[in-house]
Amino acid sequence: MEAASAGEATEFSPAEDSPAFRRALGSFATGVTIVTAPGPDGPVGITANSFASVSLDPPLVLWSPAKASRRFDAFATAPHFAIHVLGADDLAICEGFSRAQSAFDPLDWSENAHGVPLIHGVAARFECSLESRHDAGDHLIIVGRVDRVTHLAQPPLVFHGGRFGRFAPQG
Repeated sequence: MEAASAGEATEFSPAEDSPAFRRALGSFATGVTIVTAPGPDGPVGITANSFASVSLDPPLVLWSPAKASRRFDAFATAPHFAIHVLGADDLAICEGFSRAQSAFDPLDWSENAHGVPLIHGVAARFECSLESRHDAGDHLIIVGRVDRVTHLAQPPLVFHGGRFGRFAPQG
């Protein structure tokens, strides 16, 4: 399939053109998070942009780790975890967790009463208890009940079209 020129729409079957489907999904800008949990060999963390709010009452959020991730098992079985929303100046944190488990080394972090690693200084942090898990193709949807929130008002780190950037309000 050829790429459409600016202003020209294309139609396709996602089953027949997976790269085009991925590009279309990239049209949706998301925030960037680091999800952390206690692991069998110490703290684990992973970069994720699948975070979403689910409910205010009760307070529920979700995220979706890929089953192919080498850190999948730690998150799929974690009874407690934390979701850290990154600020616009936190790209280095994001890149660190995309590459190596040693990403905790340069960070200011501590553990909560459940042993969950908590990264300090991020835009928002949601400490969660597992509410439910749902199989979803090549991902698992993990719903967490938010037990505690830390919020530091700052502009978010944004991911769009395969690139990171900052939010620029209009008007």
